[in-house]
Amino acid sequence: MMNTAGSNTMMSSASASGNNAQSPGLKTYFKTPEGKYKLQYEKTHPSGLLHYGHGKTVTQVTLAHLKDKPVQTQSQSSSSLGVNSGVRSAAARFLGGGNGSRALSFVGGNGGSKSVTGASSRIGSLGASSSNNVVGSSNFDGKGTYLVFNVGDAIFISDLNSQDKDPIKSIHFGNSNPVCHAFDPDAKDGHDLLIGLNTGDVYSVALRQQLQEVGKKLVGAQHYNKDGSINTSRCTCITWVPNGDGTFIVGHADGNMYVYEKSKDGSGDPSFPVIKDQTQFSVAHARYSKNPVARWHICQGSINSVAFSTDGVFMATVGRDGYLRVFDYKNEQLICGGKSYYGALLCCAWSMDGKYILTGGEDDLVQVWSMEDRKVVAWGEGHNSWVSGVAFDSYWSAPNSDGTGENVVYRFGSVGQDTRLLLWDLEMGELVVPVRRPSGGSPTFSTGSQSSHWDSACPVGTLRPAPSMRDVPKLSPLVAHRIHTEPLSGLIFTQESILTVSREGHIKIWMRPGFAESQSSNSDPLLSTSLKEKPSISGKVIGSSCKQ
Repeated sequence: MMNTAGSNTMMSSASASGNNAQSPGLKTYFKTPEGKYKLQYEKTHPSGLLHYGHGKTVTQVTLAHLKDKPVQTQSQSSSSLGVNSGVRSAAARFLGGGNGSRALSFVGGNGGSKSVTGASSRIGSLGASSSNNVVGSSNFDGKGTYLVFNVGDAIFISDLNSQDKDPIKSIHFGNSNPVCHAFDPDAKDGHDLLIGLNTGDVYSVALRQQLQEVGKKLVGAQHYNKDGSINTSRCTCITWVPNGDGTFIVGHADGNMYVYEKSKDGSGDPSFPVIKDQTQFSVAHARYSKNPVARWHICQGSINSVAFSTDGVFMATVGRDGYLRVFDYKNEQLICGGKSYYGALLCCAWSMDGKYILTGGEDDLVQVWSMEDRKVVAWGEGHNSWVSGVAFDSYWSAPNSDGTGENVVYRFGSVGQDTRLLLWDLEMGELVVPVRRPSGGSPTFSTGSQSSHWDSACPVGTLRPAPSMRDVPKLSPLVAHRIHTEPLSGLIFTQESILTVSREGHIKIWMRPGFAESQSSNSDPLLSTSLKEKPSISGKVIGSSCKQ
Protein backbone atom coordinates (compact mmCIF):
# COMPACT_ATOMS: atom_id res chain seq x y z
CA MET A 1 0.00 0.00 0.00
CA MET A 2 2.78 2.38 0.91
CA ASN A 3 4.60 1.55 -2.26
CA THR A 4 1.58 2.43 -4.36
CA ALA A 5 1.26 5.77 -2.69
CA GLY A 6 4.95 6.35 -3.07
CA SER A 7 5.03 5.46 -6.74
CA ASN A 8 2.35 8.00 -7.41
CA THR A 9 4.63 10.68 -6.09
CA MET A 10 7.66 9.68 -8.11
CA MET A 11 8.46 11.48 -11.29
CA SER A 12 11.08 11.55 -13.97
CA SER A 13 13.45 14.48 -14.22
CA ALA A 14 11.60 15.55 -17.29
CA SER A 15 8.38 15.97 -15.38
CA ALA A 16 9.91 17.56 -12.33
CA SER A 17 9.23 21.06 -13.54
CA GLY A 18 5.71 20.53 -14.81
CA ASN A 19 4.41 18.24 -12.16
CA ASN A 20 0.67 18.20 -12.64
CA ALA A 21 0.42 14.60 -11.45
CA GLN A 22 1.74 15.46 -8.01
CA SER A 23 -0.53 15.45 -5.02
CA PRO A 24 -2.19 18.81 -4.38
CA GLY A 25 0.02 21.15 -2.42
CA LEU A 26 3.19 19.14 -2.97
CA LYS A 27 6.08 21.43 -3.82
CA THR A 28 8.48 20.95 -6.73
CA TYR A 29 10.46 24.06 -5.82
CA PHE A 30 10.78 26.54 -2.98
CA LYS A 31 12.19 30.04 -2.81
CA THR A 32 14.78 31.44 -0.43
CA PRO A 33 16.49 34.87 -0.35
CA GLU A 34 19.37 33.41 -2.37
CA GLY A 35 17.13 31.95 -5.07
CA LYS A 36 14.97 28.99 -6.02
CA TYR A 37 15.62 25.38 -5.06
CA LYS A 38 14.21 22.99 -7.68
CA LEU A 39 13.28 19.32 -7.49
CA GLN A 40 15.70 17.79 -9.98
CA TYR A 41 15.18 14.04 -9.71
CA GLU A 42 14.31 11.24 -7.31
CA LYS A 43 15.55 7.87 -6.10
CA THR A 44 13.62 4.95 -4.71
CA HIS A 45 13.53 1.18 -4.37
CA PRO A 46 12.32 -1.23 -7.07
CA SER A 47 8.54 -1.19 -6.85
CA GLY A 48 8.08 -4.93 -7.26
CA LEU A 49 10.53 -6.08 -4.62
CA LEU A 50 9.23 -4.54 -1.44
CA HIS A 51 9.36 -6.78 1.58
CA TYR A 52 5.99 -7.24 3.20
CA GLY A 53 7.36 -5.94 6.49
CA HIS A 54 9.01 -2.82 5.13
CA GLY A 55 6.76 -0.60 7.21
CA LYS A 56 8.45 -1.86 10.36
CA THR A 57 11.65 -0.02 9.57
CA VAL A 58 12.52 3.59 8.85
CA THR A 59 14.70 4.44 5.87
CA GLN A 60 18.05 6.03 6.59
CA VAL A 61 20.40 7.25 3.90
CA THR A 62 24.18 7.32 3.89
CA LEU A 63 26.16 9.11 1.19
CA ALA A 64 29.20 7.07 0.27
CA HIS A 65 32.04 8.72 -1.59
CA LEU A 66 34.63 6.27 -2.88
CA LYS A 67 38.06 7.77 -3.33
CA ASP A 68 40.45 5.58 -5.23
CA LYS A 69 40.00 4.00 -8.59
CA PRO A 70 39.74 0.25 -7.99
CA VAL A 71 41.95 -2.30 -9.64
CA GLN A 72 40.42 -3.64 -12.86
CA THR A 73 38.79 -7.01 -12.30
CA GLN A 74 36.79 -9.48 -14.32
CA SER A 75 33.70 -8.54 -12.37
CA GLN A 76 34.16 -4.94 -13.40
CA SER A 77 30.82 -5.09 -15.19
CA SER A 78 29.07 -5.03 -11.87
CA SER A 79 30.29 -1.66 -10.90
CA SER A 80 28.49 1.33 -11.93
CA LEU A 81 29.80 2.56 -8.75
CA GLY A 82 32.37 5.15 -8.51
CA VAL A 83 34.95 6.92 -6.71
CA ASN A 84 35.88 10.43 -6.21
CA SER A 85 38.28 12.39 -4.18
CA GLY A 86 36.10 12.56 -1.27
CA VAL A 87 35.12 13.33 2.08
CA ARG A 88 34.65 11.85 5.42
CA SER A 89 31.96 9.44 5.89
CA ALA A 90 30.57 12.21 7.50
CA ALA A 91 30.73 12.94 3.98
CA ALA A 92 27.20 13.04 3.58
CA ARG A 93 27.19 16.66 3.70
CA PHE A 94 30.46 16.70 2.27
CA LEU A 95 29.30 14.35 0.00
CA GLY A 96 27.10 16.92 -0.72
CA GLY A 97 29.82 18.95 -1.94
CA GLY A 98 30.58 16.70 -4.64
CA ASN A 99 27.76 14.92 -3.73
CA GLY A 100 24.32 15.11 -4.25
CA SER A 101 24.83 17.57 -6.76
CA ARG A 102 26.50 15.43 -9.15
CA ALA A 103 23.15 15.72 -10.63
CA LEU A 104 25.04 17.10 -13.39
CA SER A 105 26.62 14.33 -15.31
CA PHE A 106 23.46 12.42 -15.60
CA VAL A 107 24.08 10.75 -18.85
CA GLY A 108 26.58 8.18 -17.77
CA GLY A 109 26.32 8.47 -14.05
CA ASN A 110 29.37 7.22 -12.20
CA GLY A 111 30.03 4.44 -14.61
CA GLY A 112 29.37 5.87 -18.02
CA SER A 113 26.62 4.85 -20.36
CA LYS A 114 28.07 2.01 -22.38
CA SER A 115 26.14 -1.18 -22.28
CA VAL A 116 27.97 -4.32 -21.38
CA THR A 117 27.52 -7.86 -22.60
CA GLY A 118 26.00 -10.10 -20.02
CA ALA A 119 24.24 -7.20 -18.38
CA SER A 120 20.98 -9.09 -18.40
CA SER A 121 22.49 -11.86 -16.33
CA ARG A 122 23.24 -9.37 -13.61
CA ILE A 123 19.83 -7.82 -13.47
CA GLY A 124 18.55 -10.28 -10.95
CA SER A 125 21.44 -9.58 -8.62
CA LEU A 126 20.57 -5.96 -8.64
CA GLY A 127 17.05 -6.60 -7.63
CA ALA A 128 15.75 -4.13 -10.16
CA SER A 129 14.83 -5.44 -13.55
CA SER A 130 14.04 -1.93 -14.68
CA SER A 131 17.60 -0.82 -14.07
CA ASN A 132 19.24 -2.70 -16.88
CA ASN A 133 20.20 0.53 -18.57
CA VAL A 134 22.17 1.48 -15.49
CA VAL A 135 23.32 -2.00 -14.66
CA GLY A 136 24.92 -2.34 -18.02
CA SER A 137 27.11 0.64 -17.44
CA SER A 138 30.75 -0.35 -17.92
CA ASN A 139 32.62 2.85 -18.68
CA PHE A 140 33.87 3.02 -15.13
CA ASP A 141 35.90 6.17 -14.60
CA GLY A 142 36.76 5.71 -10.94
CA LYS A 143 34.68 8.64 -9.76
CA GLY A 144 31.34 8.58 -8.04
CA THR A 145 29.11 9.02 -5.07
CA TYR A 146 26.52 6.51 -3.95
CA LEU A 147 23.38 6.51 -1.90
CA VAL A 148 23.12 3.62 0.54
CA PHE A 149 19.64 3.23 2.01
CA ASN A 150 17.58 0.57 3.77
CA VAL A 151 14.02 -0.52 3.00
CA GLY A 152 12.51 -3.65 4.52
CA ASP A 153 14.97 -6.53 4.51
CA ALA A 154 17.36 -4.96 2.00
CA ILE A 155 20.11 -2.41 1.56
CA PHE A 156 19.91 -0.58 -1.77
CA ILE A 157 22.71 1.29 -3.49
CA SER A 158 21.98 4.02 -6.03
CA ASP A 159 24.31 6.03 -8.21
CA LEU A 160 23.83 9.60 -7.10
CA ASN A 161 25.27 10.83 -10.39
CA SER A 162 22.52 9.22 -12.40
CA GLN A 163 18.92 10.35 -12.66
CA ASP A 164 17.72 6.77 -12.87
CA LYS A 165 15.27 6.18 -10.01
CA ASP A 166 16.00 2.54 -9.36
CA PRO A 167 19.09 1.33 -7.48
CA ILE A 168 22.02 -0.34 -9.17
CA LYS A 169 22.44 -2.94 -6.44
CA SER A 170 20.45 -4.62 -3.69
CA ILE A 171 21.65 -6.70 -0.75
CA HIS A 172 19.06 -8.79 1.08
CA PHE A 173 19.21 -10.00 4.67
CA GLY A 174 16.38 -12.51 4.70
CA ASN A 175 14.80 -12.77 8.13
CA SER A 176 16.31 -9.57 9.55
CA ASN A 177 16.08 -5.93 8.54
CA PRO A 178 18.95 -3.44 8.26
CA VAL A 179 18.08 -0.30 10.23
CA CYS A 180 21.22 1.85 10.29
CA HIS A 181 24.49 2.24 8.41
CA ALA A 182 27.56 4.46 8.12
CA PHE A 183 30.39 4.99 5.63
CA ASP A 184 34.05 5.92 6.14
CA PRO A 185 35.93 6.89 2.96
CA ASP A 186 39.19 6.99 4.91
CA ALA A 187 39.02 3.32 5.84
CA LYS A 188 42.48 1.78 5.49
CA ASP A 189 41.69 -1.87 4.83
CA GLY A 190 38.73 -1.48 2.50
CA HIS A 191 36.03 -2.14 5.08
CA ASP A 192 34.30 1.21 4.92
CA LEU A 193 30.59 0.44 5.31
CA LEU A 194 28.86 -0.52 8.56
CA ILE A 195 25.38 -2.04 8.71
CA GLY A 196 23.33 -2.59 11.88
CA LEU A 197 20.30 -4.90 11.96
CA ASN A 198 17.13 -5.05 13.99
CA THR A 199 18.42 -8.33 15.45
CA GLY A 200 21.41 -6.50 16.97
CA ASP A 201 23.89 -8.02 14.50
CA VAL A 202 26.47 -5.69 12.94
CA TYR A 203 28.49 -6.08 9.74
CA SER A 204 31.45 -4.22 8.28
CA VAL A 205 32.08 -4.60 4.56
CA ALA A 206 33.86 -2.96 1.63
CA LEU A 207 31.33 -1.00 -0.41
CA ARG A 208 33.33 -1.35 -3.59
CA GLN A 209 33.42 -5.11 -3.21
CA GLN A 210 29.63 -5.23 -2.86
CA LEU A 211 29.25 -3.21 -6.03
CA GLN A 212 31.58 -5.47 -7.98
CA GLU A 213 29.81 -8.67 -6.95
CA VAL A 214 26.73 -9.89 -8.80
CA GLY A 215 24.96 -11.59 -5.88
CA LYS A 216 22.36 -10.27 -3.49
CA LYS A 217 24.24 -11.15 -0.33
CA LEU A 218 27.04 -9.46 1.57
CA VAL A 219 30.52 -10.58 0.55
CA GLY A 220 33.70 -10.38 2.59
CA ALA A 221 31.82 -9.24 5.68
CA GLN A 222 33.10 -9.09 9.24
CA HIS A 223 30.31 -10.08 11.63
CA TYR A 224 29.95 -8.53 15.10
CA ASN A 225 27.50 -9.35 17.90
CA LYS A 226 26.61 -12.47 15.96
CA ASP A 227 23.23 -13.87 16.96
CA GLY A 228 23.10 -11.33 19.78
CA SER A 229 26.10 -12.76 21.61
CA ILE A 230 26.77 -9.38 23.22
CA ASN A 231 23.41 -7.63 23.05
CA THR A 232 20.10 -8.98 21.76
CA SER A 233 18.33 -5.64 21.41
CA ARG A 234 17.83 -3.83 18.11
CA CYS A 235 20.58 -1.65 16.66
CA THR A 236 19.32 1.93 16.56
CA CYS A 237 22.31 3.93 15.30
CA ILE A 238 25.83 3.35 14.13
CA THR A 239 28.76 5.64 13.36
CA TRP A 240 32.48 5.69 12.75
CA VAL A 241 34.59 7.59 15.27
CA PRO A 242 36.29 10.51 13.43
CA ASN A 243 40.04 9.95 13.27
CA GLY A 244 39.40 6.73 15.16
CA ASP A 245 41.47 4.46 12.90
CA GLY A 246 38.71 1.92 12.37
CA THR A 247 36.85 2.44 15.65
CA PHE A 248 33.07 2.54 15.47
CA ILE A 249 30.12 2.79 17.81
CA VAL A 250 26.80 0.95 17.80
CA GLY A 251 23.81 2.19 19.79
CA HIS A 252 21.07 -0.21 20.91
CA ALA A 253 17.44 -0.02 21.92
CA ASP A 254 18.26 -0.96 25.53
CA GLY A 255 20.29 2.20 26.17
CA ASN A 256 23.71 0.58 25.71
CA MET A 257 26.35 1.68 23.24
CA TYR A 258 29.29 -0.51 22.25
CA VAL A 259 32.71 0.50 20.98
CA TYR A 260 34.33 -1.77 18.39
CA GLU A 261 37.73 -1.80 16.71
CA LYS A 262 37.57 -3.44 13.32
CA SER A 263 41.20 -4.56 13.60
CA LYS A 264 40.21 -6.94 16.40
CA ASP A 265 38.34 -10.22 16.34
CA GLY A 266 34.67 -9.72 15.69
CA SER A 267 33.49 -12.89 17.44
CA GLY A 268 34.68 -12.05 20.92
CA ASP A 269 32.42 -12.54 23.93
CA PRO A 270 33.64 -10.17 26.64
CA SER A 271 31.71 -10.25 29.89
CA PHE A 272 30.73 -6.81 31.10
CA PRO A 273 29.54 -6.25 34.67
CA VAL A 274 25.82 -6.11 35.34
CA ILE A 275 24.40 -2.59 35.20
CA LYS A 276 23.18 -1.83 38.70
CA ASP A 277 21.37 1.42 37.96
CA GLN A 278 19.77 1.74 34.53
CA THR A 279 19.32 5.50 35.01
CA GLN A 280 23.02 6.26 35.51
CA PHE A 281 25.75 6.72 32.90
CA SER A 282 28.57 4.20 33.15
CA VAL A 283 31.47 2.86 31.06
CA ALA A 284 32.92 -0.65 31.27
CA HIS A 285 35.91 -1.99 29.34
CA ALA A 286 36.37 -5.53 28.05
CA ARG A 287 38.67 -7.76 30.01
CA TYR A 288 40.18 -9.28 26.89
CA SER A 289 41.45 -7.81 23.65
CA LYS A 290 38.31 -8.65 21.74
CA ASN A 291 35.28 -6.82 20.41
CA PRO A 292 33.47 -4.95 21.68
CA VAL A 293 36.25 -3.18 23.56
CA ALA A 294 33.91 -1.09 25.71
CA ARG A 295 30.29 -0.68 26.72
CA TRP A 296 28.77 2.70 27.47
CA HIS A 297 25.46 2.58 29.29
CA ILE A 298 23.88 5.88 28.28
CA CYS A 299 20.29 5.85 29.42
CA GLN A 300 17.18 3.89 30.26
CA GLY A 301 15.45 3.26 26.93
CA SER A 302 16.56 3.48 23.34
CA ILE A 303 19.50 5.52 22.08
CA ASN A 304 17.98 7.10 18.98
CA SER A 305 20.93 8.95 17.46
CA VAL A 306 24.66 9.43 17.99
CA ALA A 307 26.70 12.22 16.37
CA PHE A 308 30.33 13.29 16.71
CA SER A 309 31.64 16.81 16.45
CA THR A 310 33.77 17.27 13.33
CA ASP A 311 37.04 16.95 15.27
CA GLY A 312 35.85 13.83 17.05
CA VAL A 313 36.36 15.33 20.51
CA PHE A 314 32.72 15.41 21.57
CA MET A 315 29.94 12.90 21.11
CA ALA A 316 26.24 13.74 21.36
CA THR A 317 23.49 11.22 21.99
CA VAL A 318 19.70 11.58 22.15
CA GLY A 319 17.28 9.00 23.39
CA ARG A 320 13.89 7.71 24.33
CA ASP A 321 14.13 9.42 27.72
CA GLY A 322 14.16 12.83 26.03
CA TYR A 323 17.69 13.82 26.99
CA LEU A 324 20.52 15.19 24.92
CA ARG A 325 23.85 14.15 26.39
CA VAL A 326 27.23 15.50 25.29
CA PHE A 327 30.35 13.52 26.20
CA ASP A 328 34.08 14.08 26.04
CA TYR A 329 34.62 10.87 24.08
CA LYS A 330 38.29 10.25 24.80
CA ASN A 331 37.97 10.95 28.52
CA GLU A 332 34.62 9.16 28.74
CA GLN A 333 33.11 12.08 30.65
CA LEU A 334 29.61 13.56 30.55
CA ILE A 335 29.95 17.28 29.77
CA CYS A 336 26.42 18.61 29.57
CA GLY A 337 22.92 17.98 28.33
CA GLY A 338 19.29 18.49 29.05
CA LYS A 339 15.75 17.40 28.48
CA SER A 340 13.34 18.03 25.66
CA TYR A 341 10.24 20.06 26.31
CA TYR A 342 8.22 16.88 25.86
CA GLY A 343 8.77 13.28 24.83
CA ALA A 344 11.68 11.50 23.18
CA LEU A 345 14.45 13.12 21.15
CA LEU A 346 14.91 11.42 17.78
CA CYS A 347 17.79 13.14 16.00
CA CYS A 348 20.80 15.39 16.54
CA ALA A 349 23.47 17.16 14.48
CA TRP A 350 26.54 19.34 15.07
CA SER A 351 27.47 22.64 13.47
CA MET A 352 30.75 22.49 11.55
CA ASP A 353 32.51 24.68 14.11
CA GLY A 354 31.30 22.53 17.00
CA LYS A 355 29.58 25.46 18.72
CA TYR A 356 25.98 24.31 18.38
CA ILE A 357 23.95 21.12 18.40
CA LEU A 358 20.53 20.65 16.86
CA THR A 359 18.03 18.21 18.29
CA GLY A 360 14.52 17.27 17.24
CA GLY A 361 11.86 14.96 18.56
CA GLU A 362 8.36 14.32 19.75
CA ASP A 363 7.71 17.85 21.03
CA ASP A 364 7.64 19.10 17.40
CA LEU A 365 10.44 21.55 18.24
CA VAL A 366 13.92 22.04 16.81
CA GLN A 367 16.20 22.83 19.72
CA VAL A 368 19.48 24.73 19.32
CA TRP A 369 22.00 23.90 22.04
CA SER A 370 25.10 25.99 22.74
CA MET A 371 28.25 24.18 23.77
CA GLU A 372 29.64 27.39 25.26
CA ASP A 373 26.55 28.04 27.39
CA ARG A 374 25.74 24.34 27.87
CA LYS A 375 22.03 24.93 27.39
CA VAL A 376 19.23 25.52 24.89
CA VAL A 377 19.57 28.97 23.32
CA ALA A 378 16.71 28.83 20.80
CA TRP A 379 13.63 26.81 19.87
CA GLY A 380 12.43 26.47 16.31
CA GLU A 381 8.63 26.36 16.05
CA GLY A 382 7.01 25.35 12.78
CA HIS A 383 6.56 21.59 12.57
CA ASN A 384 3.14 20.04 13.12
CA SER A 385 4.44 16.62 14.08
CA TRP A 386 7.56 14.87 15.33
CA VAL A 387 10.87 16.23 14.05
CA SER A 388 12.75 13.29 12.56
CA GLY A 389 15.83 14.84 10.92
CA VAL A 390 18.02 17.91 11.49
CA ALA A 391 21.22 19.16 9.84
CA PHE A 392 23.31 22.30 9.49
CA ASP A 393 23.96 23.58 5.97
CA SER A 394 27.74 23.87 5.97
CA TYR A 395 27.79 25.07 2.36
CA TRP A 396 25.60 28.10 2.88
CA SER A 397 27.10 31.42 3.85
CA ALA A 398 25.34 34.64 4.74
CA PRO A 399 25.30 37.25 1.95
CA ASN A 400 27.01 39.75 4.26
CA SER A 401 29.68 37.35 5.42
CA ASP A 402 32.91 39.16 6.20
CA GLY A 403 35.05 36.24 5.08
CA THR A 404 36.82 35.90 8.42
CA GLY A 405 35.50 32.42 8.96
CA GLU A 406 33.43 33.47 11.95
CA ASN A 407 29.88 32.21 11.63
CA VAL A 408 27.54 35.07 12.30
CA VAL A 409 24.50 33.41 10.74
CA TYR A 410 23.86 29.67 10.53
CA ARG A 411 21.53 27.98 8.06
CA PHE A 412 20.03 24.68 9.11
CA GLY A 413 17.17 22.44 8.04
CA SER A 414 14.70 20.06 9.60
CA VAL A 415 12.19 17.49 8.37
CA GLY A 416 9.35 15.80 10.17
CA GLN A 417 6.54 13.34 10.13
CA ASP A 418 4.36 16.21 8.91
CA THR A 419 5.99 15.59 5.46
CA ARG A 420 7.50 19.07 5.50
CA LEU A 421 10.95 20.56 5.00
CA LEU A 422 11.80 23.65 7.06
CA LEU A 423 14.84 25.87 6.56
CA TRP A 424 16.00 28.20 9.31
CA ASP A 425 18.45 31.06 9.71
CA LEU A 426 20.03 31.35 13.13
CA GLU A 427 21.61 34.71 13.88
CA MET A 428 22.76 34.64 17.46
CA GLY A 429 23.03 38.41 17.77
CA GLU A 430 19.39 38.80 16.79
CA LEU A 431 17.88 36.39 19.34
CA VAL A 432 15.49 38.12 21.69
CA VAL A 433 16.05 36.92 25.23
CA PRO A 434 12.72 36.51 27.02
CA VAL A 435 12.21 38.67 30.08
CA ARG A 436 11.01 37.27 33.37
CA ARG A 437 7.71 38.97 34.05
CA PRO A 438 6.53 39.28 37.63
CA SER A 439 3.52 37.16 38.47
CA GLY A 440 0.27 38.96 37.76
CA GLY A 441 2.05 41.56 35.68
CA SER A 442 0.71 43.01 32.48
CA PRO A 443 1.55 41.09 29.29
CA THR A 444 3.07 44.32 28.02
CA PHE A 445 5.32 44.68 31.06
CA SER A 446 8.83 44.85 29.65
CA THR A 447 11.08 45.40 32.63
CA GLY A 448 12.49 42.86 35.02
CA SER A 449 15.25 40.28 34.92
CA GLN A 450 15.89 38.02 31.97
CA SER A 451 15.00 34.37 31.91
CA SER A 452 16.67 32.40 34.67
CA HIS A 453 17.29 29.63 32.17
CA TRP A 454 19.19 32.02 29.95
CA ASP A 455 21.29 33.52 32.74
CA SER A 456 22.14 30.51 34.82
CA ALA A 457 25.42 28.68 34.33
CA CYS A 458 25.51 24.92 34.58
CA PRO A 459 28.39 22.88 36.07
CA VAL A 460 30.08 20.34 33.83
CA GLY A 461 28.33 16.99 33.93
CA THR A 462 24.90 18.41 34.76
CA LEU A 463 21.79 17.46 32.84
CA ARG A 464 19.34 20.33 32.73
CA PRO A 465 15.60 19.89 33.21
CA ALA A 466 13.27 21.02 30.43
CA PRO A 467 13.09 24.83 30.39
CA SER A 468 9.83 26.71 30.54
CA MET A 469 8.35 27.63 27.17
CA ARG A 470 8.64 31.31 28.06
CA ASP A 471 12.33 31.03 28.93
CA VAL A 472 13.73 30.28 25.48
CA PRO A 473 13.90 32.57 22.39
CA LYS A 474 11.75 31.34 19.51
CA LEU A 475 12.74 31.02 15.86
CA SER A 476 10.41 31.05 12.87
CA PRO A 477 11.33 29.09 9.73
CA LEU A 478 12.58 30.82 6.61
CA VAL A 479 10.96 28.14 4.43
CA ALA A 480 8.22 25.65 5.35
CA HIS A 481 6.84 23.41 2.60
CA ARG A 482 5.16 20.03 2.24
CA ILE A 483 7.45 18.18 -0.16
CA HIS A 484 6.58 14.46 0.24
CA THR A 485 3.39 12.49 0.66
CA GLU A 486 4.98 10.34 3.37
CA PRO A 487 6.53 11.19 6.75
CA LEU A 488 10.16 12.23 6.38
CA SER A 489 13.10 10.60 8.13
CA GLY A 490 16.13 12.73 7.25
CA LEU A 491 17.91 15.29 5.11
CA ILE A 492 21.43 15.95 3.83
CA PHE A 493 22.97 19.20 2.61
CA THR A 494 25.48 18.99 -0.21
CA GLN A 495 27.29 21.74 -2.03
CA GLU A 496 24.90 21.57 -4.95
CA SER A 497 21.71 20.18 -3.44
CA ILE A 498 19.51 19.22 -0.53
CA LEU A 499 18.46 15.57 -0.22
CA THR A 500 15.23 14.75 1.60
CA VAL A 501 14.28 11.21 2.58
CA SER A 502 10.93 9.65 3.40
CA ARG A 503 10.67 6.84 5.90
CA GLU A 504 9.36 4.55 3.13
CA GLY A 505 12.48 4.87 0.98
CA HIS A 506 11.83 7.76 -1.42
CA ILE A 507 14.61 10.30 -1.86
CA LYS A 508 14.31 13.69 -3.54
CA ILE A 509 17.23 15.79 -4.77
CA TRP A 510 16.64 19.54 -4.67
CA MET A 511 19.18 21.55 -6.65
CA ARG A 512 20.47 24.79 -5.18
CA PRO A 513 19.99 28.08 -7.02
CA GLY A 514 22.43 28.28 -9.91
CA PHE A 515 23.19 24.55 -10.06
CA ALA A 516 19.93 23.45 -11.63
CA GLU A 517 20.60 25.68 -14.61
CA SER A 518 24.00 24.10 -15.19
CA GLN A 519 22.75 20.50 -15.04
CA SER A 520 23.75 19.76 -18.61
CA SER A 521 27.40 20.50 -17.94
CA ASN A 522 29.88 17.97 -16.65
CA SER A 523 30.59 18.94 -13.09
CA ASP A 524 33.32 16.48 -12.22
CA PRO A 525 36.02 19.17 -12.17
CA LEU A 526 33.78 21.28 -9.98
CA LEU A 527 33.23 18.35 -7.69
CA SER A 528 36.92 17.72 -7.26
CA THR A 529 37.51 21.38 -6.52
CA SER A 530 34.62 21.76 -4.13
CA LEU A 531 35.67 18.75 -2.13
CA LYS A 532 38.97 20.40 -1.31
CA GLU A 533 37.38 23.60 -0.11
CA LYS A 534 35.52 22.23 2.89
CA PRO A 535 36.68 19.97 5.72
CA SER A 536 34.97 16.63 5.76
CA ILE A 537 31.94 16.09 7.91
CA SER A 538 29.31 13.56 8.69
CA GLY A 539 27.58 12.09 5.73
CA LYS A 540 24.62 10.33 7.10
CA VAL A 541 20.97 10.97 7.22
CA ILE A 542 19.61 9.66 10.43
CA GLY A 543 16.04 8.51 10.56
CA SER A 544 14.77 7.72 13.98
CA SER A 545 13.94 4.07 14.31
CA CYS A 546 11.49 4.52 17.17
CA LYS A 547 8.90 6.58 15.31
CA GLN A 548 6.30 3.90 14.85
